[in-house]
Amino acid sequence: MSQSDHRLSFEQPIYELEARLKKLDTKSDQTPEVRNETRLLRRELTDLKKSIYENLTPWETVEVSRHPDRPMTTDYLELVFDEFVELHGDKFFGDDKAIRCGWAKLDTFKVLVIGHQKGKTLQERNACYFGCAHPEGYRKAMGKMRLAAKFGLPVICFIDTPGAYPGIGAEERGQAQVIASSMFEMSRLPTPVICVVIGEGGSGGALGLGVGDRVSMLQHAYYSVISPEGCAGILWKSHTFKQKAAEALKMTSKDLPGLGIVDDVIPEPLGGAHRDHHLMASQMKIYLRRSLRELSGVPTEELLEKRYEKFRRIGTFLEASEAESQAAPAANS
Repeated sequence: MSQSDHRLSFEQPIYELEARLKKLDTKSDQTPEVRNETRLLRRELTDLKKSIYENLTPWETVEVSRHPDRPMTTDYLELVFDEFVELHGDKFFGDDKAIRCGWAKLDTFKVLVIGHQKGKTLQERNACYFGCAHPEGYRKAMGKMRLAAKFGLPVICFIDTPGAYPGIGAEERGQAQVIASSMFEMSRLPTPVICVVIGEGGSGGALGLGVGDRVSMLQHAYYSVISPEGCAGILWKSHTFKQKAAEALKMTSKDLPGLGIVDDVIPEPLGGAHRDHHLMASQMKIYLRRSLRELSGVPTEELLEKRYEKFRRIGTFLEASEAESQAAPAANS
């Protein structure tokens, strides 16, 4: 199936209306009745897209985040930035195509852009391992981030991976250790860091590029400690429980801001980013431009302290005795 033929099951009513509209648009006799019907159908289509996409289930959100037509890192490099000069290799093992790095320019800002790349064609996807990076990919990213910090340039990370590559070779070359090192390096990088989950944000593969001063996600992306299929396989011993797992993981843009995991949610075009790359890129550019302006004037020591405190607050909890002691005065009042 080609990318243009990829249709999500819950989008079927949308495609049916679009087919009716296309048929009306191709009519040679554009009478007032036909034009009126077209106008009503367009309004109905807009309302339908809004209704469907405002009420997606967590699993449907996962399906949207994996849509093959969804804009990837290379699309944003082309549509958001004025220039891009790619940097290759980790100076140790090789050049991982699953992670793209390079200098770029966004208006007056010179930045380093790092992002997962899943690939568009089957050949490219195989070369990129479907966005699953090897240790050399994260080492490449770390080296380029240190270079950006040396020149005082901000770092922008686009996250889009189901997880780091779990193969034997990757494990032998220190996959877990290099992800931990990347998180450590990013936590103390003396330059502004902006992280955006543009599709899938799965497991340690996402966390390896996910420590920043601003951590945001697209409206229909997901960010989770594990994929729904992986979670279902562990808890229920079958991937058929993936929808139940997706619900339990609380990994969508509806849940994560309230949990303090992400700072901002970037709205997507009506019907998802895969329907309008240019509008999505415009939204992305607005967000990045605003974030760069806000962070560029913050002193380095303050920037690092706020970044540290931000991640220290994630996952806070109360022990049972502490929770009971805090609840007691409230009950007696």
